[in-house]
Amino acid sequence: MFRGRFVHAIDSKGRLSMPASYRAQLQETKDAPPILTNLQDHLELYPHEDWLEIEERLSQAAASLQPEAQDLQRFMVSGAVEAPIDGQGRILVPPYLRQHAGLEREVAIAGVGRHVELWDRTRFDQHLARTQARLNEIASVVARSRL
Repeated sequence: MFRGRFVHAIDSKGRLSMPASYRAQLQETKDAPPILTNLQDHLELYPHEDWLEIEERLSQAAASLQPEAQDLQRFMVSGAVEAPIDGQGRILVPPYLRQHAGLEREVAIAGVGRHVELWDRTRFDQHLARTQARLNEIASVVARSRL
């Protein structure tokens, strides 16, 4: 499981250093690199095997011919790329994904369980502040949904 928050700089070539504690988990299978994709206003990075499960669930949902499921599959799968970790512990974030998430310099790298999120640091801080302001409300909604 991925936990914690880090801030790293993305270089002009789009390379981003992954926290050392995440690297081994992201490279569970040496010959199958992690997968990076877009979602909402950030990027998500998955170990290869976990991504295959998500891709399968998206495919099954899209088979229902629900336009929303097809749109989500199209958005996430067409945006997905292999993101091998190089010898310096970095991944390459393609320009179209950097643009989607607004990644220019400081990147917030957040472990959120089974995947890692990559955010523009300012956007991430704003998102956390909004979440914190609504924390009691959010906790109540989550508590009710578990009943």
